[in-house]
Amino acid sequence: MQLKFLPSFVKRKGRITRKQTHSLRSLSEFSVKNIQEIEDLSKHFDKCYLEIGFGNAENIIFQATNNPSYLFIGSEVYMSGIGTLVSGIKENNINNVKIFSDDIRLLLDQSPKKIFDSVIIICPDPWPKEKHHKRRLINEFFLKMIHDFMKDDSNVYISTDWENYAEGISELFKENKLFKPSLNKSFYKDSLSKFERRGKDEGRDLFEFNYEKV
Repeated sequence: MQLKFLPSFVKRKGRITRKQTHSLRSLSEFSVKNIQEIEDLSKHFDKCYLEIGFGNAENIIFQATNNPSYLFIGSEVYMSGIGTLVSGIKENNINNVKIFSDDIRLLLDQSPKKIFDSVIIICPDPWPKEKHHKRRLINEFFLKMIHDFMKDDSNVYISTDWENYAEGISELFKENKLFKPSLNKSFYKDSLSKFERRGKDEGRDLFEFNYEKV
């Protein structure tokens, strides 16, 4: 089958714990399949945030717990992370998180609706080899995709611990007219994520980008 988008991730099997496997049986209870579902759900909340690639779910759980009046949509393709998030939702009685368990571009390839107050992307896959840079998620086409689904004056936050990826992201934002730099973060981040900590431990700097939709 021909893919519509060049893969920006590799679906490795990875290690899934017994607890994650058990939690994944309940995934359908917390899943969303399309933009219309998200729009309908968002009407019951003050704001709607999208986190793309939530990893081991520590940020989205923290944000949802501390902002119960906001709806959080978490997008992830790795089953271990999804299982961890489902476990966290159940253990903390969280009622404001939904999961899209596929390539986020499939969700954003639908008819545009201004839904999201913030888009959060923490340490997307860096594809460090130069020949693989074309697989990186953050590109001109992707910025246009998220722009179409963001509300006016909404923010996008991106972090990466790979300097050449940061340079590319910086150039993309400079060249496009869809976003402008913003000093106002749309969410409070109290700690580094697993991948941000790994980058620090391996001697890499963390680069952060916060832009407002124009």
